[in-house]
Amino acid sequence: MLELKNITKIYNPGTITEMCLFEDFSLTIENGEFLSIVGSNGSGKTSLLNIICGSIPIEGGDVLVGGESIVRQQDYKRYNRIGRVYQNPAMGTCPSLTILENMSLADNKGQRYNLTAGINKKRRAYYREQLASLGLGLEDKLDVKLESLSGGQRQAVALIMATLTPVDFLILDEHTAALDPKTAETIMVLTDKIVREKNLTAMMVTHNLRYAVQYGSRLIMMNEGRVIYEKAGAEKAALAVDDVLHIFTEISIECGN
Repeated sequence: MLELKNITKIYNPGTITEMCLFEDFSLTIENGEFLSIVGSNGSGKTSLLNIICGSIPIEGGDVLVGGESIVRQQDYKRYNRIGRVYQNPAMGTCPSLTILENMSLADNKGQRYNLTAGINKKRRAYYREQLASLGLGLEDKLDVKLESLSGGQRQAVALIMATLTPVDFLILDEHTAALDPKTAETIMVLTDKIVREKNLTAMMVTHNLRYAVQYGSRLIMMNEGRVIYEKAGAEKAALAVDDVLHIFTEISIECGN
């Protein structure tokens, strides 16, 4: 279980542009949940993910995993339990390296590096097997540089890399936003498959309301650092996109957008 307790996050403290995004904010994510997070720009969606991952500091509160505080844990140590896929396929991967080299780096996450070869050739068959599960033919492109692939192919590889080693949480930061509609559909199907097969706890920030409604077991809408709408279980399963769009539009009008 992941818990955010009484989080306070202030940007630019002590300056004329000081802004308190989160004040006494709390959120609990149960094991095995697939949480979709929607909201307008500046609502706190990505900041929430960054707080969980330790990418930005907080002024107050705590982040707990299984009841144990990780708030003082450095981000690279948190990533031993967290896989993250970014909006930009180039983030979280090395475009100038081959798929094989990228997967080898991901496979060594959390381990010490020494003077031995960075690529374990004995793992090549395993990497092929993982890539074959995507159904995109990438298993035959292990020696191709990542920068030569399409955006969708790179995002598919990023998904495999993020979950190649055992992780508890999968963080999806608008990971389909930079893709064309057809490719985005493919990546969402693959995402759902990986989350289910590996029994991951997933958090997905998205501007695509249909994806937020169609995928996952719980949906929250954020505005100005608060959760203003939430549906889970059977209630979420019965949701229609228009239901969420109506709430989203009302909030946008209230905010003058």
